[in-house]
Amino acid sequence: MSATNGGPASGVTAEAANLPAERDQSPATRASDRERDGVLQRVQEAFAEGRLDDTEFDQRMRAALTARTRGDLDQLLADLPASADAGTAPAISRGPGRFAIALKSSVRRSGRWRVPDRYTTVVYKGSGWLDLRAAELSGPATAFVVVAYKSGVKILVPPGVRVEMTGFGVTQGADDDDPGYRLPLDAPVIHVRGLAYKGTVEITTRPPERPAVR
Repeated sequence: MSATNGGPASGVTAEAANLPAERDQSPATRASDRERDGVLQRVQEAFAEGRLDDTEFDQRMRAALTARTRGDLDQLLADLPASADAGTAPAISRGPGRFAIALKSSVRRSGRWRVPDRYTTVVYKGSGWLDLRAAELSGPATAFVVVAYKSGVKILVPPGVRVEMTGFGVTQGADDDDPGYRLPLDAPVIHVRGLAYKGTVEITTRPPERPAVR
């Protein structure tokens, strides 16, 4: 029997007719990769704006990467304002050289530059190149926080520097873990805390480049 008065078909209630749309908006709906990408970008922006500290940033990034539902993602943004700019910025920096973020672009530091005692780099669908071979370290210990989301970040350190790594998705060159000599106790230390999702954070030891002989 056909429906009358523009109502739903026989045997189908109004509630049932609206069920797909309601389910699509439910917090229990499974999150998509695109939705995770949006939350990751907003968390990165909030960190650059100074709304999140290092620990909160690390926790929320990990939670966003492993979120299963929209409700899980919504909780990560509940105390943050909406993004002021929905567009993609090439790079944002916070503080005097302490923070760099690349959204679908690249972060590159090389040559002579002064490295702060704590340096944070976030690369989102891009690339990162941090060359420390000619850099000046601020002190005996330097901490790097590196996030690579669908990206590759490479850190080059000179011989004579001790590297300590934590996190996941972080690798060290096969020949770099045993340099063949004992480092002195007062050797400078670089602590790298990495987080790579569908990407890599690689640390390798190379001697400084020699100028070309003419």
